Amino acid sequence: MSDALGALPQSWDATRLDRVATVNARIGWKALTAAEYQPDGYAFLATPNIKSSEIDFANVNYISEFRFNESPELKLQAGDVLLAKDGSTLGIVNIVRRVPRPATVNGSIAVLRSFGMEPRFLRYVIQSTFIQGHIGAVKDGMGVPHLFQRDIKRFPLPSPPLAEQHRIADFLDAETARLDQLVELRSRTLALLVEQTVSRMDVAVRGGAVHGEKRPSEYEPLGQVPSSWRQGRLRSVDCDVQTGPFGSQLHAEDYVDNAWPIVNPANITPAGLVADSQVTVSDEVRARLDRHILRTGDVIFGRRGELGRAGIVTENEEGWVCGTGSLRVRFAEGSFHPAYLRRYLSIPAVRHYFQLEAIGSTMPNLNSGILLNMPLLLPKLSEQAEIASQCNEIERQATQHRLLVERQVQLLRERSRSLVTAAVTGQFDVSTASGRNVTDGVPA
Repeated sequence: MSDALGALPQSWDATRLDRVATVNARIGWKALTAAEYQPDGYAFLATPNIKSSEIDFANVNYISEFRFNESPELKLQAGDVLLAKDGSTLGIVNIVRRVPRPATVNGSIAVLRSFGMEPRFLRYVIQSTFIQGHIGAVKDGMGVPHLFQRDIKRFPLPSPPLAEQHRIADFLDAETARLDQLVELRSRTLALLVEQTVSRMDVAVRGGAVHGEKRPSEYEPLGQVPSSWRQGRLRSVDCDVQTGPFGSQLHAEDYVDNAWPIVNPANITPAGLVADSQVTVSDEVRARLDRHILRTGDVIFGRRGELGRAGIVTENEEGWVCGTGSLRVRFAEGSFHPAYLRRYLSIPAVRHYFQLEAIGSTMPNLNSGILLNMPLLLPKLSEQAEIASQCNEIERQATQHRLLVERQVQLLRERSRSLVTAAVTGQFDVSTASGRNVTDGVPA
């Protein structure tokens, strides 16, 4: 076992998880179904509740007292270490620092209750890259990854003297909290960047960035715009609007792999149109859908889901097919600038219009009539091109800034993992470590 852990400090031992903690998890669901959830009762934690630095006891499902008492070994206590053992969150680990209300866990979480190791130290060991790599090696499941209890019990663990475990846990509590705070600050920066980008584009599309006009209040139908601009509806522009084919026009047998892509809302991304090789149709089916075939310069956007996200068909997408969930706008040459419309569709006032006019209560749905009746600002064609160019520059700057901040977040998280791994495997003595330089290499 010590070989698996590598060289440990002389005063440290090697052990196994089941020698220092109990491991319990819900065996199946004991016939528990979502229909049994209650408006209130006993908190029933799932993996999303343990993903943040603090366990979320608020946004949970609730179960009855009978179901809660059915598994007494899973009634949470302060000091319990919770490990996600199923699915995409496999390996996420957290510690119960307090229990604000009686709580238990669902079948995706194992409860590790220490009897011979500092619980915080145990949590950090499992969080280390060593154990996370071990989890990757022993996990089972073809489709959904899974950890069996027998494998969790056999986790090899370093076991320093208890006083050393406390020192390491205290050190990591302080230093990882500093790193987590920096990650949180960078995450807020990303959220503010999104807001700022939307605001700058809104100003540009409304003419404020070009003419220095004051930005109108949010969701005002059109707001104050340059006096030289006309206002109208999309129907006043020389254009053709087409919805995708009706469901009766496409059948399951019409789809083939690696042929002509169908453009549905999921294929419209900020970076452009993205093909799905499995949602394509043959030449024969495409010929049947002639009026739905896309041409270079067409504007296409989803009429369901995230209303307003639009893309422009380039030469690379020429010949693709407008999907059932999409709307296509094609302008007569010289009547309107497609890139300006793409940006216009994304501003808050227009999205608000779509939300108000969309048909259907469970899933908003747009049709060609709603789009043609959309209030539209009509600057000169040259100004439309200038505004589209400005929006492209705003997006370029925002993307550059976003990538920089995302890289900083990645470095901070990598530094946190490295720090945890080095501390719990004895690669440095925390009693002489000051915590300085934990953010080296991460721009301020």
